[in-house]
Amino acid sequence: MGESNVDEDAILKSFFAEVGEVERDNEVARILSCFKLNPFEHLNLPFGSSVDDVKKQYRKLSLMVHPDKCKHPQAKEAFGALAKAQQLLLNDQERDYILTQVNAAKEELRMKRKKHLKKDTASKIKSMVDEGKPEQQYEKSEEFLHELKLKVREILTDQEWRRRKMAMRISEEEGRLKKDEEEQKEMWKKKREHEEQWEGTREKRVSSWRDFMKAGKKAKKGETRPPKLKTEDPNKSYVQRPVKKG
Repeated sequence: MGESNVDEDAILKSFFAEVGEVERDNEVARILSCFKLNPFEHLNLPFGSSVDDVKKQYRKLSLMVHPDKCKHPQAKEAFGALAKAQQLLLNDQERDYILTQVNAAKEELRMKRKKHLKKDTASKIKSMVDEGKPEQQYEKSEEFLHELKLKVREILTDQEWRRRKMAMRISEEEGRLKKDEEEQKEMWKKKREHEEQWEGTREKRVSSWRDFMKAGKKAKKGETRPPKLKTEDPNKSYVQRPVKKG
């Protein structure tokens, strides 16, 4: 199996060594004009292509547009597009996603065809079906394949737009949550700083309070204490007021 691949690569290299610049430039232009969301288009493969088909076609086209061989100014970009297309189609999840959209496109076209046949019984398509042409054969026609290609583009574009909108919403929500988290952290930071400052001045406040209490107990020299307003006699409920002498 390994020897077969080596021989095939040697034949390809020998063949493309004779390919002219025009053919290489045309292939670069074709690749760069492809619909960006459809790797099958970049590799110029039908949707039913196998993994082996993908690998063989990639080897063939990558040799044709390789920057070392192709003088086109965008050869590197085309080469990169081919590499990305192969990567997507060799990834089971990505491949299944694209083929799911292809099947959805086929179903839409089949429903459209059925409605058309019911509406226009005299159409050419209806007569072909009446003559016994199977649907499978029609779906291999250039007309159907062209419509399928366009429909797949439409569906992939719609799905990508939905994906981007969802990603934007998720990003906005994450940004909002991050902002709330930062504001919460800032609030707790200020609270801790306030508590630390309050604790740092605790000794000073306690000392000031002690001094105040001492001053209250010991009157300063020459200072007369105010008279007590309440009687010291527990049997009297009224307040004794000082009698002004002299």
